[in-house]
Amino acid sequence: MSGDGREGDRRDDEVRDARRIPGPRGAVDDLDLESFPRPVLPPRGEQAPEETVPKQEPPVPEDGAPGQEALKEEEAREAREAEEAPEVPEASAAPEAQEVPEAPETPEALEAPEAPEVPEAQEAQEVPETPEVPEAPEEEGEYVVYEPLSGTAADDPAASAASPHPGTADDPAAPALSHQVLKALLGAWALSACSVEETAAVEEHLTSCAPCADEALRLRDAVGLLHTDGSLDLDPGLRARVLDGCLGRRPARIPVPEWVTPYDAETARLDALVRDFGAAEWHAPVQLQWFEEERAVTRRTTVAGVIGHLMAVDGLLSAVLGLEDPLAAAEGRGGSEVPLTPVRRTEAYWAATHPPATRAVREPWRDLTHRLISTASIAGRNVAERSVSYGDFALPLQDALLDRAFECWVHGTDIAEAVDYPYGPPSAVHLHRMVDLAARMLPAALAGRRRAGLAGPARELVAPGEPGRSVHLEVEGHGGGDWYIALDSPAAVGSPDRAVAQVALDGVEFCRLVAGHISPVEAAAGQEGDREAIRDVLFASASLSRL
Repeated sequence: MSGDGREGDRRDDEVRDARRIPGPRGAVDDLDLESFPRPVLPPRGEQAPEETVPKQEPPVPEDGAPGQEALKEEEAREAREAEEAPEVPEASAAPEAQEVPEAPETPEALEAPEAPEVPEAQEAQEVPETPEVPEAPEEEGEYVVYEPLSGTAADDPAASAASPHPGTADDPAAPALSHQVLKALLGAWALSACSVEETAAVEEHLTSCAPCADEALRLRDAVGLLHTDGSLDLDPGLRARVLDGCLGRRPARIPVPEWVTPYDAETARLDALVRDFGAAEWHAPVQLQWFEEERAVTRRTTVAGVIGHLMAVDGLLSAVLGLEDPLAAAEGRGGSEVPLTPVRRTEAYWAATHPPATRAVREPWRDLTHRLISTASIAGRNVAERSVSYGDFALPLQDALLDRAFECWVHGTDIAEAVDYPYGPPSAVHLHRMVDLAARMLPAALAGRRRAGLAGPARELVAPGEPGRSVHLEVEGHGGGDWYIALDSPAAVGSPDRAVAQVALDGVEFCRLVAGHISPVEAAAGQEGDREAIRDVLFASASLSRL
């Protein structure tokens, strides 16, 4: 038995003349490990032993001693090297005192044995290696503890050369994906959100799985709907249909007259467009365009300026209905001094609002449109035929509201183009009424151009109310119809029997011509008959435009 209660193979006669010491100890046990740097932690993936100091009597002197199994191997090695080793200094205390023996005063007297090598059997059990203790440097007289690198590319030069990043292992091959995982990836695949490996796996799976292939086609079709190039605006007739459905169940106490509904719908559409505009959109430049005599005219303003222009011209209708004129309120002067023509009213409003109008113009404009609609609805047919003067001409109130609805749509399109937003035409019913109003105004416009020398002379004068020479105006598509325009006299009646020419246009294109947004030369899609009569009608249509 050895001094620590364990059996040893050392014979008593080999240390007969020396005092007994607690047991075989290595040179590492006598080192003051607190003065040396701690060894490097084991490589990742390996577990450090729970006890690094063997349990013995007396207590373990310091941390950092070899483990139980390593100590047994060390005892066996030291037993073989005992004959060559120098004498061990006497310990300061006996084992029975249960005291930790002191370290030897002269560490040079001891040769530092090499660290015990772990047998292959222990490596199979993943026992951590014992830190190597190098020989003591002669000039410094102290030991340095090193931790060997293991489990890295540095141990294998061939692996380091094969890997572009030494010390790291190549990524493992991607595992095969199950059917459930591939099915869950179909949505991301349809949106092109899968990685290259996932895309390849999904597409390979689709060639052999019919249910997943059908599901993938449906998802791709759904993605196509998310990227539509069409307008996201609601159908212009949706509001009217919803109101009709509501009023069908509960009739309004004061219904909106039929001749007011186009103005009601277009002002609501324009308000929905500008309601959420920020400061940048309200100051976005807008190019207004119309046609004067034989040439196009443009005027530059802002989105807020366009809304102010609409409010200034709407003031012509408010005076007829007994409401306050917004232009008179803005300038602070009596209604008798307010100009009558739309151009002069707009110029006066823009001059009175300096600095230029901002988003604050929306609320007074929308309030004016609401008061016009409610007042006209309360008055009913009693005010529909009241004359509204535009300075150079006059219109009945019902036609004037239709004219204001047409201008709201036209300038709404101007604003939408300025902010790059889609804006569709009115409903077919309302657009048909706007085309009808323009067709009824064409004979008077032709007579005015003839007096100014801009149209050909009258060829056949007839009595008022009698059929005269006519041009067949065929408006196709949205809001289309057929109209016959009298050529020689505003009092004559257009007749298909007296038609001398025919011109065909799309409904929206004809309205753009009336608004002065396209040239008369580019407007007609089809012409047949008297070329002079067709030219006079097209230029007269463009002359209906104004600021």
